[in-house]
Amino acid sequence: MVFDVPLAFGTPPFTYSGGVKGDPAVGKRAVCQFGRREMVGFIIGETDVPPAGVPPEKIKPIRRLVDKEPVFGADEIALAKWVADFYFCTHGEALSAMIPSGRRPSGFASFTTDDLDLAAANEHGLSGEQQAALDAIVPQTVTTDGVLRGVPAEGVAKDAAGGCSEGETSPHNQYFYLYGITGSGKTEVFLKAAQRILDAGRSVIYLVPEIALTHQTAEAIGRRFGPQAATLHSAMSGQKRLDEWMRIKRGEARIVVGPRSAVFAPVRDLGLVIIDEEHDGSYKSGNTPRYHGRQVAMHRCAQVGAGGAVLVMGSATPSAEAWKLMADGAIRRLDLTRRLSGGSMPRIKPVDLGATDGCLTYELKQEIRATAAAGRQTILFLNRRGFAYFYRCPSCGFELKCKHCSVALTWHKSTGRVVCHYCGWQTPPPAACPQCGSMEAGFKGFGTELIEEELHRTFPDLRVRRLDADTASKTKPEETMALFKNHGIDILVGTQMVAKGLNFPGVRLVGVIFADTGLQMPDFRAAERTFSLIVQVAGRAGRFFPDGKVIVQTLRPNDPLIKRACALDLEGFYTQELEMRKMMAFPPWSRLIRITVRSKEAGRAETAIGHIFNIASPLLPRDADCLGPAECPIELLNGSHRRHIILRGRTMSTLHTCCRQTLLRYEPFHDAKVHLEVDVDPVNVM
Repeated sequence: MVFDVPLAFGTPPFTYSGGVKGDPAVGKRAVCQFGRREMVGFIIGETDVPPAGVPPEKIKPIRRLVDKEPVFGADEIALAKWVADFYFCTHGEALSAMIPSGRRPSGFASFTTDDLDLAAANEHGLSGEQQAALDAIVPQTVTTDGVLRGVPAEGVAKDAAGGCSEGETSPHNQYFYLYGITGSGKTEVFLKAAQRILDAGRSVIYLVPEIALTHQTAEAIGRRFGPQAATLHSAMSGQKRLDEWMRIKRGEARIVVGPRSAVFAPVRDLGLVIIDEEHDGSYKSGNTPRYHGRQVAMHRCAQVGAGGAVLVMGSATPSAEAWKLMADGAIRRLDLTRRLSGGSMPRIKPVDLGATDGCLTYELKQEIRATAAAGRQTILFLNRRGFAYFYRCPSCGFELKCKHCSVALTWHKSTGRVVCHYCGWQTPPPAACPQCGSMEAGFKGFGTELIEEELHRTFPDLRVRRLDADTASKTKPEETMALFKNHGIDILVGTQMVAKGLNFPGVRLVGVIFADTGLQMPDFRAAERTFSLIVQVAGRAGRFFPDGKVIVQTLRPNDPLIKRACALDLEGFYTQELEMRKMMAFPPWSRLIRITVRSKEAGRAETAIGHIFNIASPLLPRDADCLGPAECPIELLNGSHRRHIILRGRTMSTLHTCCRQTLLRYEPFHDAKVHLEVDVDPVNVM
């Protein structure tokens, strides 16, 4: 029996006795006494022999069973064990991340036969580029016997790609990257490939980065595949997720769509995993287990037997790691170079934001008005929600920060509160400087709430709607998107929700309100994220007509990164970025494991990270090093002081061995008031 609790590294499973009503079979959940409390545990095995040194009378009985039938099988148990070993968490934590929290299936199905519209879905033919990509990913011969007979990518090194073992290759596993400009028809290639796999009697997992995109993709899949499709995502109730999980496990659903957690779906005979918008950071979990959906997908494909399994990723802006692997030939690159719906790549113009006092430049206002006059639509993107995000006193220099976190508070005018976007703490805004009493102190900067207000004031005749985390809690994002698609909105302003994967024929203009937002972040991926966001949001314009325009407002119009993003110069950007990463010895030229400690007392955190550093340093090989110990860029988070070290090396196997030995040897020094986190291949070092 294992439980969803953070135990000491290397703790073995717990043993309980049966004798409960029903069959305590492997794969079921059971309520057991764990310490002083009752907890739901996962039955992962059976034995007739008690643990060494434990008298049979000391073994506690299972209190009651949660499930009538097993919710996971041997494959899911083995996958959770791999996740636990690779990402340094417990087996129970890994299983808990996989298994929905519902208690009893209720017969829910996400798609019915009414959703099936195969004729409409297949009425559009493929372009030559699309057809070539499809035939490379899943050859026609797959439909004859269920075996994937494509030519494998030679020498695929799963460790380099973020997999599980050093330099391992497999002739049955194929890794492809569908690299195409926005609007080039990647989704249709994905769906056609899925159809071929389903025709062969195999199953498909289709990953998308956001829940908002899950709804859009799920609708397309529902129309195409009907009741054999299923959806898994965290916005569903635990009960509905369990219903879908059991449908998938029984083989009733053979194509599963969802964000990163859908990679664990218990599909039968996996044949294809699709990772749409591969570059997106949301494929990496921010909580234990800190898994990456791409890595788990690679592992699952590698575990498939002689029938083979294909992994196909896609994006207009690949991650730096994927770009290097394509250049090295470790992943086969398939190009889509033109838009298929009559559109063309938009004209992108950088505009100096410093030349205006407000948040909307003259050029952007003129284009918004021209777009509305033409009966077309505008998307405005800003990666900051709230009204204003920085409070400063010019007299004494005081800055208003969260009392629990070392971050600035954001003013939300609609609620009359200042809010911490990390821990959620909020308070009324000060009437004067809390330190010197100056009335000149106030909030600076702008968020989506301020942009919305400015738009209503400047364009009172246009219909404006905001889409961000604040509005999503009141109105479902899919409802706003449906209204926008049906031309019920003239201007849609929002955060990353409006930058990813959306396909609206009426959009002529895209405005990037402030392109520099992410460049100030002390993170080696800051440039990559900024470049990707600009290119992605620009891709929302001109998808169906050749008149798309993009205005990029920036304080650095001459910055090489901004220039390359506006020129859509991906080759130039990745060449420069990879050269910089190589010089700094950062991924993809190295691998990282980040060890973070946090405590309510700064001294305890300092002592703990010192112990870990002293243990780890001698264990590192010559081609590896340790960055730190140091304060995290966000030193105080939710009342806890944070310190970290980063193990850096050329190969993951050596780092993994060092980290494992460090955790085992750290145990005698472990302080109960210090919490330790391990992040393998971190995408964020804040």
